[in-house]
Parts: sequence; C-alpha cells; structure tokens
Amino acid sequence: MSQLFPGAVVEPVELAETKGMVCIRTASESDVESLSVYFTGLSTTSRSKRFMGARTDLSVVAAECVAKSGGRDHFTLLAELREEGRGRIIGETLYAYDAMARHGEFAISVADAFQRMGLGFQMMTAMETRAVDLGHEMIAAETARTNAEMRGLAKKAGFRDTGLGDWQSVHLAKRLSR
Repeated sequence: MSQLFPGAVVEPVELAETKGMVCIRTASESDVESLSVYFTGLSTTSRSKRFMGARTDLSVVAAECVAKSGGRDHFTLLAELREEGRGRIIGETLYAYDAMARHGEFAISVADAFQRMGLGFQMMTAMETRAVDLGHEMIAAETARTNAEMRGLAKKAGFRDTGLGDWQSVHLAKRLSR
C-alpha cells in the first residue's frame, strides 16, 4: 500500500497525540518476540480484558497469534508506531473464521497509552475489510459485561448485542457487507 510501510493493510495514519506514524499491518513470524513484549507491557486490567482472564504464558499466546496468521481464515493485524525509523507494537487484533458457525470471531487490544485515540476503531475497520475481502459475511466477539470500553467500541463499529451471552459476558455480532 505504501512504500514507507510495505506491509500496511490500510493507509498509515498519524495520531494527533503521537510523534510518529501508525501502520496497521499483517503479523509475520518475525513479530513473535515483539508481540510477546507488547502483551507483557499491557496493564493487568488490559491483559485481563483482552484474554477474558489472567494469562501468564504470553510468549506462547504471541506465538499462537502469529502461527495462526497467514491462512485464509485466520490473521493477526498489528498496529505499529514508527518513531525515528523504529517500530513498536501498540495494538493487535486476532481474527479467526469458524466455518461451522459461518462467522468470524476476533479479539483486540490497544496499549494503555494509546487507548481512546481511535486506534481500536481503525483496527476493527481494517479487520472487517479483510474479512469482507475473504468473503465472510458475519463477525462476532464475546466480552465481559464489565468491559464498558469494548462494548462502547463495538457499538460505535456497528456491533449489536445478540442476547447469547450469559451473566458474565456479552456476545456481539455484526453482519458484514461488501
């Protein structure tokens, strides 16, 4: 898409609050260590919201995110901040298509210092565009009822509560269109 950011899946943007360009790109095997560092750098609250509970095996999680990426029905997108020629992961979203259920599911996180700047919405939009390009028609996610931030972001992105959640979780879905 861009000569400066050859792996970008959307045009790189400059967030008003940052001093660098943000590129949303597909993860590769070379990103495992950086993704592990990113997960470790999330606050305990952000990690718990992303994984819907406590996780200590973050290097394994990072390796799984990247290993599943690249297939037709699985991908991981990374938001990378480029400052002074160096990149740092500041957000990620994992997408997996369930052929039996006929919908994609996703998980997303944004580094604490970059939350509430529109990056999560940009990442969701890039993920949805990729899912549509793959021919997928529905996307869903589950989040804790207490995760007001994710519920608000999902509502802003056009997701609706399906009523399929339980007393602890909310199931969100959105029909995709070309």
